Amino acid sequence: MIQQTQPPEKLIARTKSSDDLGINLRHLHVFLSVSSAGSISRAADALYRVSSAVTRSIAELEASLGTPLFERRARGMLLNTYGELVQVRAQRIEQEFAAARNALAARSDHAAHAGTLFASMLNGRRLAVFASLAEKRNMPAVAREFDITQPAISASLKDLESRLGLELFERSARGVVPTDAGALLAFHFKRILAELRHIVPDIAALQGTIQGTVNIGALPLGRTRLLPSAIAEVVSRHPGLHVTTVESPYDVLAAGLRSGDIDFILGALRPMQEAKDLHQEALFEDRISVIARAGHPLLSKRRIAFDDLRSAKWVLSRQGSPSRELLERAFREATQTAPVPTVETGDLAILRGLLFQSDMLTAISSHQLHYEIEAGTLAVLDFPLDGTRRQIGIAQRIGGLPSPGARALIEAVRAMVGRLAGPR
Repeated sequence: MIQQTQPPEKLIARTKSSDDLGINLRHLHVFLSVSSAGSISRAADALYRVSSAVTRSIAELEASLGTPLFERRARGMLLNTYGELVQVRAQRIEQEFAAARNALAARSDHAAHAGTLFASMLNGRRLAVFASLAEKRNMPAVAREFDITQPAISASLKDLESRLGLELFERSARGVVPTDAGALLAFHFKRILAELRHIVPDIAALQGTIQGTVNIGALPLGRTRLLPSAIAEVVSRHPGLHVTTVESPYDVLAAGLRSGDIDFILGALRPMQEAKDLHQEALFEDRISVIARAGHPLLSKRRIAFDDLRSAKWVLSRQGSPSRELLERAFREATQTAPVPTVETGDLAILRGLLFQSDMLTAISSHQLHYEIEAGTLAVLDFPLDGTRRQIGIAQRIGGLPSPGARALIEAVRAMVGRLAGPR
C-alpha cells in the first residue's frame, strides 16, 4: 500500500490508530528490569513492587505483542530472540526519556520534578496526543483526530505540567502554542513514537513477514523513476508493508528525519555542515541539463552559445532552489549573465506543460523528465553544464535504527541504482 502525504506533520494523524500506540510504557520499563535482573523477584525488589505485579506486567506485554519474550527457567528469566529485539527498542525508548528529562532539567530549576516524566506517560497514545497538539496547536482538531474529548486532553496536559512543574503550552483564544519546554518534549516524544511503531514490525520480520509503515522523505531527484520503482518492487514482495512519501522542502524533511517522523530521505545530498547529525550515502552523481520540447529551434543548431540561451524564454524553479542555484553558479563561473525566467514554478506538471506548449527552456535534472525524454517528446540540448554536478543518495539519522521495512526499501533503492547503471 502506498500513500502520499504532505507535509510531515500529517504523519502523526495516520499513526493514531496503530496498535503500537497501545503498548504500555510501564510494562516496557518492567520488562527491562526483568531482563537486566534475570528474575521476577530481583526485578520486583529493584522496582519496589510485589512479584505478582511484575509477573502481570510481563504477561500483559507479551499478550499485547503476541509472543513470549522470555524463556522461563527454574533459576530465572532468560530473554528469547523476540525479547532481545524488544529489549533494543525499549532501551532506546528509555534513553529518549532520559534525554528529555536532562534537557528539561537544564532549562529549569525543576530537575526533581522532571524525573517523574516516564511515570506520567502510560502509553504511546498519550505521547501521540501531546506531539499532535504541539504540531496542530488546535485542541478541537486533536480531539477529533484521536476520538477523545477536549477535557480529557486538558486534564492529561495539566497532569503532565503539574508533575514537571513546567508550563508546556501557552493558551489563548486562537489555540495553544508549545513553550520551548513543550516543543523540546514533543521532539523526544516523536522519537519515542518512532521506536514504538517499530517493535511489532521487528517481531514480524523475525517471523518472516515485513510489515509496518515506512515514511520516506522524497526530494525531486528520486520521485520520477528511482523511488517508484523501488517501492513497487518492495510492496509486491511484502504486501503487508505501508509506504508513505512526504514531499516538502529539504529543511522540513530533515527536521522530520531528526524527530523520527521520517525514516530516510532520498534525493540530493547536502554539504556536511548542513547535515552534521545525518549519515549521507551517495548513490550516484547527477547534473543539471537544459531541456526543451522536441522540435525546438535550438536542437537543430550545430553549436549553442550563451547568447542563444539568454535570448530564449525560460521556466525555472524558484529562486533559492538547488537546481536554480546550480544553474546560476554555472553561468557565473563562465562569466556570463544567468537567464531571467519568464515563469518560476516548483510544480513539475506546470513546467512540463509549458515546455510542451511553447519554446521555453528549463534547467533541471534529466531524471525528473526521464519518461518524456525517453518517449522523444522532450530533449536535452547539447549544452553540458558540468559545473552543476551533485551527489544523489540516502540520508538517515545518525544513531537511528531503521525498521525492517525501511531497510528493505533502502536495499531496493541501492539495487535499483545498480540496475540503472548509474543511473545515467
